[in-house]
Amino acid sequence: QVQLVESGGGQVQAGDSLTLSCTASGRAASGRAFSPYAMAWFRQAPMKEREFVAAFTWSGGRRLYEDSVKGRFTIDRDNAKSTVDLQMNSLKPEDTAVYYCAARRLGQATMNPRAYDYWGQGTLVTVSS
Repeated sequence: QVQLVESGGGQVQAGDSLTLSCTASGRAASGRAFSPYAMAWFRQAPMKEREFVAAFTWSGGRRLYEDSVKGRFTIDRDNAKSTVDLQMNSLKPEDTAVYYCAARRLGQATMNPRAYDYWGQGTLVTVSS
């Protein structure tokens, strides 16, 4: 069974930085260790729908970003820790949300949440003004 575990959420002030990490573990249906083709971060603010934030294709390093986070957020893989990190700089109160990690077995990074096969439980990020 594949598991995604997020960490790094917390409460910060506007303008601060925060790094979220997502670790994927477990085995795919084939019995082999799970190796995602793409991973992504989504977020859901109170009373709003879940929205795409950033995505990363494992092979080739293709990256996608939602417009409002371009230039402020960076998604990357940390090979030493076997995680996908979301570095968030210049945080704004409107970035406040529960952030979810998602993984895709096959296919390139995409903004479509329905393309992802596995999801984490989420980690809360609160940005105060």
